[in-house]
Amino acid sequence: MRRSKAFIPTTKEVPNDAVLASHIFLSRAGFIAQVSSGLYNFLPLGKRVLKKIETIVNEEMQSIGAQEVELSLVTPVELWQESGRIEKFGKELLRFKDRKENRFVLGPTHEEMMVSLVRNRVSSYKQLPMHLYQIKTKFRDEARPRFGLMRGREFLMKDGYSFHSSEDDLNREFTAVEAAYKQILTRLGLDFRVVEADSGAIGGSGSKELMVIADSGEDTIAICDHCHYAANIEAAVRGKREDVPEAPEATFNRFMTPDVTTIEALASFFKVDPYYLVKTVVKRAVYDDHSDIVLFCLRGSDTLQEVKACHAVHAQELVDVSEEELNEVGLTVGFMGPLNLNTCTIVMDVELEHADAMICGANEKDYHYVGVNFAALKNIPCVDIAEVKEGDRCPHCSGVLALTKGIEVGHIFKLGTTYSSALKAEFLNDKGQREPFIMGTYGMGISRLVAAVIEQHHDDNGCIWTASTAPYLVNVMISNIKDEQQMTFAQTLYEQLRQSGVEVMLDDRKERFGFKMKDAELIGFPYTVIVGKELVNGNIQLMNRATLQKETLAADRALEAIIERVMT
Repeated sequence: MRRSKAFIPTTKEVPNDAVLASHIFLSRAGFIAQVSSGLYNFLPLGKRVLKKIETIVNEEMQSIGAQEVELSLVTPVELWQESGRIEKFGKELLRFKDRKENRFVLGPTHEEMMVSLVRNRVSSYKQLPMHLYQIKTKFRDEARPRFGLMRGREFLMKDGYSFHSSEDDLNREFTAVEAAYKQILTRLGLDFRVVEADSGAIGGSGSKELMVIADSGEDTIAICDHCHYAANIEAAVRGKREDVPEAPEATFNRFMTPDVTTIEALASFFKVDPYYLVKTVVKRAVYDDHSDIVLFCLRGSDTLQEVKACHAVHAQELVDVSEEELNEVGLTVGFMGPLNLNTCTIVMDVELEHADAMICGANEKDYHYVGVNFAALKNIPCVDIAEVKEGDRCPHCSGVLALTKGIEVGHIFKLGTTYSSALKAEFLNDKGQREPFIMGTYGMGISRLVAAVIEQHHDDNGCIWTASTAPYLVNVMISNIKDEQQMTFAQTLYEQLRQSGVEVMLDDRKERFGFKMKDAELIGFPYTVIVGKELVNGNIQLMNRATLQKETLAADRALEAIIERVMT
């Protein structure tokens, strides 16, 4: 492609709402253009990157026997009603009516549509397993679209769905997809981790996320420094603490603590480690037809993990509770605790199950209980509701957990029969009995991967594309197009590289050398050939975008040298 003919509208202007490097540089370098909030057009360079990622995804999916399909973006509302997700997705699900008043949604995900496709068309265990996938535009009406391609309303996604006759076969496919996803990200040149995850609105179990490591990531992940354990903070667990502080000595008693309402103040008042204090967090658990006030209790040295807490009470969401609402159920801010309380639900963290020598609120203003032994409490559920911290022990080895940021680019689930049962999608087993399909679902954000590459590979000057994602591997830049020798050499080299199968751009614009170099660095071509005044001495320069280092090449050996670097 000749740059003089290419549609690459680069600019110095930064989008008003852009804070991430990918949003800034993809916009400035002419890869994407914003249409409206959360909506983007892909320009020629951006489309080339998308296609490269799609090709790698297709190759790896087909290597494990998955078959590509394409489903309608428009989905009948009835399918979402059958699955029970019509309300669960809330306002993110864009609903509309056609001219005949039939109701539809724009698909944010396609579990219902894929089950509808397979039911009544696959009827016997002999036709299983089956794995179908698509690379398709999706739409979610995000309340706050932001970060460019990271959280848009419209996005390109690869979503796959597998159908099985047994859990064992689902486990086999789940492992195969995980390996294929890891291979995709490796081929894209990304540093990533596979982490244990929460299933969220999709449902099911056995959930894992693929996270690209980046400081700008929205997700926090815990990573062991010794083994392969990694988990999203919403699902991370920890090993038993080894450096337990010395316990305070006290017999059970009610103790006056005037105006001592915080963990820090309580620790100072009793001169004890927060490990022996009970932190009480009150939330209202919201369900389809009602809500309950719930007391979540954990050690004072811990923090409540709200996603874990929400799952612990099987709620749709947790919301804050006002002081007036607390007073109505006999709770006083700063002095709340699980003892002698029968007006609301109580959930305790597993760390408190047999905890002794504890201090907790007495549910009375200015009073706490000391010397509390929770082993004596009965019928209070104890579950993991604490958030993992930096320095906690790994649950699988003696390693230490560190926290880092990641960008979720893939998510795989063992759905089981969640959707097949709801939509009555069944097959005949080897005994002639009807059973719901056992399912897995596997998503990967294609347009998000475009941004993830740049979040991990950029500098102050612009994009730094990996070899497998670059729109063009080589940029041949003519320093002075009025110089006939430079023009002739550059055009000849450009044609030779094209004939050798190298994706190459020829920058033949009538622009200043400095302007062209800034553009080359902004766009992020892996290599830029500089055909300049040194050509009269038989030399050209080759710039490596990743390092910004330039090396001098003999002009008569340039083709071989460039191909050698590009192909390695």
